[in-house]
Amino acid sequence: MPVYNTPLTQNLLKRASYSPPYRSPYGPQYTVATHWHGITLPKLTKAGTIAGGFGVAAGLFAVFFFGEVPRVRKDVLQKLPFFDKYLDRTIPPEDNPF
Repeated sequence: MPVYNTPLTQNLLKRASYSPPYRSPYGPQYTVATHWHGITLPKLTKAGTIAGGFGVAAGLFAVFFFGEVPRVRKDVLQKLPFFDKYLDRTIPPEDNPF
């Protein structure tokens, strides 16, 4: 059985250099895209765009769904610039029966 922890074999392993594989000048000149665990920048951009679209849709749903809750309408939605007059639900004094 060979022994790999002697000083001679450790020294040989340190000296063994890595030689890149042969690349023909006539073959395809390809490069490997920069990635992190297989996630490249175009994949991340596409996923971010899709997630952003779903986020906007969920936000609009939440605004219209919770828009009739008085606390949400007063504390959140009326603080937005164009919704303050649109969401004002005050009853005029002449229409108030009390």
